Amino acid sequence: MIILAIESSCDETACAVVEMAQGRRRILSNTVYSQIATHALYGGVVPEIASRAHIDAVSRVVGEAVKVAGIALSDIDAVGVTYAPGLIGSLLVGVSFAKSLASSLGVPLIPVDHIKGHTAAAYFTSDSLEAPFLALVVSGGHTSLYGVDTPTGFTELGATRDDAAGEAFDKVGRIMGLPYPGGAAMDRLAAKGFDGGKDHGSVKFPSPAIADETLDFSFSGLKTFALNMINTERQKAGLSDKDDLPEDFRETVAAGFTRAVTDGITSKLEEAVRRTGYRKIVLAGGVAANTHLRRAVAATVSRLGAELFVPPISLCGDNGAMIGAQAYYEYLAGVRANDYLNAYASDESAAAARRDGTDGIYTV
Repeated sequence: MIILAIESSCDETACAVVEMAQGRRRILSNTVYSQIATHALYGGVVPEIASRAHIDAVSRVVGEAVKVAGIALSDIDAVGVTYAPGLIGSLLVGVSFAKSLASSLGVPLIPVDHIKGHTAAAYFTSDSLEAPFLALVVSGGHTSLYGVDTPTGFTELGATRDDAAGEAFDKVGRIMGLPYPGGAAMDRLAAKGFDGGKDHGSVKFPSPAIADETLDFSFSGLKTFALNMINTERQKAGLSDKDDLPEDFRETVAAGFTRAVTDGITSKLEEAVRRTGYRKIVLAGGVAANTHLRRAVAATVSRLGAELFVPPISLCGDNGAMIGAQAYYEYLAGVRANDYLNAYASDESAAAARRDGTDGIYTV
């Protein structure tokens, strides 16, 4: 089955063509247009600018994906698209284009939840990966644990109650004066700090793992702790917001902060595995590209005697291939969308529309 999939939930305009079948998963093309250079001027994603950039890029990106895949439009069996959650303006560009394309080709339109899409990126790591499994999704907007008992049946086991890990990494990196995006720069700086043993110094960072019986997280306290630490250092050294912090101090913060994040996440992951008994674990999402988190999760899963599936770094960020993979399983489950398909900024708003029957999604 040939699926063309569009992803536009934030600041990447992405389109992929994938070939999916029982025991066969191939990426024929995976085109991503990034807006990083544009949003770097503002230190973060500006929703209105992102929406306009998607409008300018979507037709070109889809055309390139089809060309690279070496197919004709008539070869496409279905069109998949991210419809929630994300920036509403950005989502609407992708949804509108996908609806028009599916209608013109006379093929099914398959709506895909962005988080399920991130998890589905792991299907390309092995043809043997099938549900049930435990999914740990760590991104700029989510830090969650899901029980995936069927390819389309996700049960949230734990989640962040406030900020997500990716947002916290980016914010701390930005305040320290690191280049945008802050998360990637924090990864590199933390490596230097770990090499110097600066993650085990006199400063103890608070854990984002909530100390209760839930599998929930909270990153706001950890983020505030790091920001206060940075501001105190500036005041002590008489530095302005535009002055560079000492490199040794930045390495200490990056290493300590990263250690707190990875230890907190893996502690809840370990508890989730013990409670549920899942023997297959998927790590996905943009922050799954963090080298320290990948190693920490791999060590934890190995110690528990389970099997880990992690997408390559190229499939951790937003991309069309992950949406195409999940679209295949949604198609098998009979999920379809009509011309009334809408976009939703949150899972809660999408769920409300589903209950009301106003989301344009139905099952055949």
